[in-house]
Parts: sequence; C-alpha cells; structure tokens
Amino acid sequence: MEKLISKFKGIHPGIILDRELKKKGLKKGPFALSLNEYPQTLNDITKGKRGITIALSIKLDQFLGLEEGTMFLLQAYYEIQKEKDKISLSNKPDLSIIRRILFWDTDFNNINWQKQYQAVVKRVMERGNDDEKNEIIRFYGKQKVNEVKNLDNAFKRTIT
Repeated sequence: MEKLISKFKGIHPGIILDRELKKKGLKKGPFALSLNEYPQTLNDITKGKRGITIALSIKLDQFLGLEEGTMFLLQAYYEIQKEKDKISLSNKPDLSIIRRILFWDTDFNNINWQKQYQAVVKRVMERGNDDEKNEIIRFYGKQKVNEVKNLDNAFKRTIT
C-alpha cells in the first residue's frame, strides 16, 4: 500500500479510479449503480470535481482489492497537496514591481513562485530591470539566486 500511496500522492483519487475502470473495461454508470452510488457522483469523482467519502472509499478499496482506507488516504493526500499549493501561491514577490510582460509566454496569475523559481530567476535576471532584479533577490535570497545563476552557467559551459 505504501508504494501505491507514494506513487499517487497528491493526485486526485478519482483520476486513479477512472484509470482502473478503463483498465477493467467498466463503464462508470453501471459500476456506480453496483456500488449503490449515483452515476453522477462517480462521474464527478473521476473528473476530480468531488472527493471520495469514507463510505465510498471502503467500497472502492474492496472492489479494487486494495487495503482498507487506501482511496481515502489518497484523498487526504490530495487535499494536503491542494492546501500546500494555495500557500505557495500566496507566497509571492511584490507583483507591483514585477512587470507581467517579462512572462509573456505564461499565465502570470498561475505562476507557482516556489516550484518554478529557477525559471523565474533566470527570466528576471536576463530581462528584468534593476528594481525587478532586486525584488527577486529580496524574495528568494541571494544564495538561491546565485545557485540558479551558477546552474545556468554550468549548463551553458556543457553545451558549448
């Protein structure tokens, strides 16, 4: 079970369920009815629009031959990941200083400033003005910015 959970940690369990149903050649509607669930409920779960309840988790675990609680644990890890993502998205540099045009090829509102820090630092250091560079250094710290610059320089040396 631990291997399964670590493999799918942070992924909505409905996506995993959908994959398993397709592997077994089962249609969602009849499968839902066999579990005494509404087909709409199962459809919403497989699309990631709804979470898995404890009661449904027990039924799914039995059907899929998983250890009891596996699907519910996957649901819990998914919820944890969602909260982590919210926290990291709220942890941003001062966006009044950073020009959106620097990220013309990206949806500026969906930049994950923590996970995508290497691309952000590289872009701002290459194309940003002094205020933008200083804000990135303030936000990430000199050490992290220098690490990214050093990685970029090392990469450039290997390809030339």
